[in-house]
Amino acid sequence: MRFLWRPPTNPSATGSNISTTLIEAHFDATLADLGLSRRHWQVLNLLSETARTRTELEQSLAPFWQDPAAELEVGLRGPDGLLTRGWVGDDQSDLALTGQGRAVLREAATRVAEIRRRLVDGLTAQQYAETVQILSVMAGNVEAAMAERPSNEDRGSVLAGELIFP
Repeated sequence: MRFLWRPPTNPSATGSNISTTLIEAHFDATLADLGLSRRHWQVLNLLSETARTRTELEQSLAPFWQDPAAELEVGLRGPDGLLTRGWVGDDQSDLALTGQGRAVLREAATRVAEIRRRLVDGLTAQQYAETVQILSVMAGNVEAAMAERPSNEDRGSVLAGELIFP
């Protein structure tokens, strides 16, 4: 699959378009032959240093996933889940990588490092730092706007309509 990125007519959509389309597609395509999605990678990576409880994983994934509890359950126990494939073990209190899981993680980590290297290729350290700072400010602006909304409104509309694509 080939993706052709075109700069959007709305400059504020640029970061969103790049991150949600190109980076996600590249990440998934790079890991597809390993049977991994980006979400699988996130869980394996979180378990790379130590075992964790489901609650710890959910809290760590909350900033990135809409419904961490439900999505983690699918990612662990679904047909291609990490527990289902034997890449993660569950001792009823903690989740931990198995030997197979560590082997898959090693291969995936090499590929993810290449994704990251290519993503910043041509940027100076200062440009990268500025980009991260700008995106952090934009994310903070979105979070503040969402916090101001009444809780009964669909918070997703803030992202899709008013702030990112005015």
